Amino acid sequence: MPATIRDVARASGVHISTVSRTFSAPHLVNPETRVRVLACAEDLGYRPNRAARALITGRTHNIGLIVADIANPFFPPLIKAAEGQARHRDYHVFVADTNEDPLAEEDLVHALAKQVDGVLLCSPRMSNSLIEQVSREVPVVVINRQVTGLPCVMMDVGQGARSAIEHLLGLGHRRIALLGGPRGSWTNREMRRAAAAAARGGGADLTVLGPNQPTETGGGATAEAVRRSGVTAVLAYNDLMALGLIEGLDALGLRVPQDVSVIGVDDIALSRLTRPKLTTVATPTAAAGRTAVDMLLQHDSDAPRGARGRGAAAGDRRTTAQVMLQTVLVVRDSTGPVPEPGRNGAGA
Repeated sequence: MPATIRDVARASGVHISTVSRTFSAPHLVNPETRVRVLACAEDLGYRPNRAARALITGRTHNIGLIVADIANPFFPPLIKAAEGQARHRDYHVFVADTNEDPLAEEDLVHALAKQVDGVLLCSPRMSNSLIEQVSREVPVVVINRQVTGLPCVMMDVGQGARSAIEHLLGLGHRRIALLGGPRGSWTNREMRRAAAAAARGGGADLTVLGPNQPTETGGGATAEAVRRSGVTAVLAYNDLMALGLIEGLDALGLRVPQDVSVIGVDDIALSRLTRPKLTTVATPTAAAGRTAVDMLLQHDSDAPRGARGRGAAAGDRRTTAQVMLQTVLVVRDSTGPVPEPGRNGAGA
């Protein structure tokens, strides 16, 4: 028969309420007592009933993590890191995929709101105003997007885009294309702004091609437009698009990097396994997942008991911190010196 809370109380010589507090609010229990209770619980194999604990504390110890496309290799390291960090804090993570659909995203937030203590929105496609609206229903931390007044964990893709363009300028490229990502993407806007400024500062022309689907197919579909544009180098919205573009250019008889240099963003595992190995802007996805969980649970521990796990109730002291994590340009084999005139076949 499984051990009960009464068994733990009897073995550790404390009241049942003390055992309950040890699991629901350990900071309220004397450290020596807490250690004794936890040791007895482990010896007896006791596991607290999460549903009963939620009724007492108002917290489910569940977190929702909503991503734009779970099939995109950018997201799994972030999901894994967030789950690990949450488990370390005795929380569970429910993962949901929107398939790049802002309507599905909104529906998922509403569906999860009553089942979780907070939601992590990763690369959301909803408008800022709608994100602010749903944050009044359930605590939200936004990943890979900046929303004024809400806690956000961002990756400095602007700096990454500048580094990529400067790398291409150093190789002699003066006709560069930016393959845009999906409409409404914060990352897309940041990359475009930074890339345009860097190109302008280096005396280069920047051609923007997009918006596009952030997939290999989306990248491959731009190959003909890249050829016609006459550019000698391309910065893609992400690695998947960059890899799709390389395949599309190969089908057109163009070599990378001899004819066209290509840079991606994210540094997914595939970028190191393809030929040529992809030059890319590495983004700290795992660090973003861990940081976002910590930010969400900081709110949960700070908020008054009646406000925990819900929206902006009276006295809710949720954080509005915004963290920017650094990106790093990783130079590999897909970028090289600008080709001699007439060699890349562009515009033919």
